[in-house]
Order: sequence, then C-alpha cells, then structure tokens
Amino acid sequence: MDPAATPSPSPASALTIAGSDSGGGAGIQADLRTFAAHGVHGLCAITALTAQHTRGVTAVHVPPAGFLRAQIDACFDDFRVGAVKLGMLASTDVIHAVADALEAHAPAYVVLDPVMVATSGAKLLEDEALEALRTRLVPRAHLLTPNIPEAELLTGMRIGDAAAAERALEALRAMGGGAVLLKGGHLDEGGEVVDRYADGAGQATLRHPRLDLEGHGTGCTLAAAVAAGLCLGKAMPVAVADAVDYVGRALRGGIRPGRGPILVLDHFGAAAR
Repeated sequence: MDPAATPSPSPASALTIAGSDSGGGAGIQADLRTFAAHGVHGLCAITALTAQHTRGVTAVHVPPAGFLRAQIDACFDDFRVGAVKLGMLASTDVIHAVADALEAHAPAYVVLDPVMVATSGAKLLEDEALEALRTRLVPRAHLLTPNIPEAELLTGMRIGDAAAAERALEALRAMGGGAVLLKGGHLDEGGEVVDRYADGAGQATLRHPRLDLEGHGTGCTLAAAVAAGLCLGKAMPVAVADAVDYVGRALRGGIRPGRGPILVLDHFGAAAR
C-alpha cells in the first residue's frame, strides 16, 4: 500500500461550548480562530446566539437545551476530543445540559471560563444559574479561569488587593480540585498585570506589562489557547503560561474593524511571532 494513502491517526480536536458573537471578536468565533492558530481542529456547540458588534450586544437568543446536547453528542460521536473549553452558559438549563453531557462523555480536560460579568459590571447569570455553575461545573473543571469580578461572585469574597487575591485563589481551588488561573486585569497592581495560577503541585505568578488597550474576547481566547495547548500534549502549567503569552501578542497586534474603540485580536499574527 502506498504510505501516502495510509490515513494518519486522528489528531485530538478541541471543542468549544460557548456563545456566538456575530461581530467575530469573541465567543465561538474567537475560540475557533485560536484553535486554528495553534494547529488544532476546532469543534463547536453553540449555547447562545448574540447580535453584537464592537459597541455592544443588541439581542440574545438561547436555543433549546436539547439541541445544545445534540451538538455536543455529535462532536463526541465522530471526533477524538482532547479538551473542552466552556464559555458563555446563558441559563440554568444550559448549565445542566452541559454538565450532563460532560458526565456522559468524560473528556480528558475541561477548561471553564466562567463568563458571568459583562464589561459594564452587570451580572450575566441569575442566582440559580450561578449556584448550578458552582456545584455542577466548577468541580468538573480541570482549569478554572475567572477574572476578579467573576472570582468575587464565585467565592463571595471582596478582592481589592494582592492579599485578597491570594486568599481567593485558595478558595477557588477548594471549590473544585483542578487548577485555577485567577486573571488579574481588573486588579490595580501598578504597571503590571499579575495572573495567579495554582494547582495541586503549588502556585505561580505570571506577570506581564499592562497594555493601554481594550481588547474584545481576551478571556475567551485565553481559555481556548489553554485547551489547544492541552490537545497538543502540553502540561497544564505550560499550556497556561503559553496561552497568557499568546493573548498578549494577539492584543498587541489587534485591529479595530468596527466603529467601536475595542480591538479584535490578531490570532494568526500572534501564532506566527
């Protein structure tokens, strides 16, 4: 047989379960670009359809939870899913549907970006949904990637300084058992952004210069980049550090395709540098 005709083993695919951004800067669209930039085949199950652009969100439609489950099952039925990235989960029904699917399929890695707070500071999840997130998805996550406002909602703690961030990191670790990356962009620690990472082996801080730029989809991209790294066989701490660096490069190379002031990240330029 011609070796060229012999199919190679199926590579691991990354699955994003998240909302769609019609403006192309965040959500499913950012995740799939991130997967592609890392050379990983991307799969998606859409939790919500949003009408949005660089100036805001004008409408949201949440498909039935049963259809979401069908999307997830279809991905697992045909592909070797190496990692799952969770993003916007719009309701309690959606959270339960995702949790049930993860229990059924038991993926090797789950990266949970707990999208709960809008840029304006508004809470995006009702209390019942927040509790479902805490009890059904956080314990299943191999990596949790909250920003400071999301960590405050999850823990009930006020995080106003570095010491409080350290306490919150430990509280978040106690909620699940996997690793935690507490993103520090909302915390004023001078000219640096300090991201705090913890897993069963210890803690680390990831420091990078604070850029005077407002990017769209940075949290989505970070979690997706970690998932891609895990699909490529990287250890969790390495995948996290590489993902933080990737977001920084993508932000510095970002463009403004819309009329709003926010940047859409340069995914493929970041991968090339």
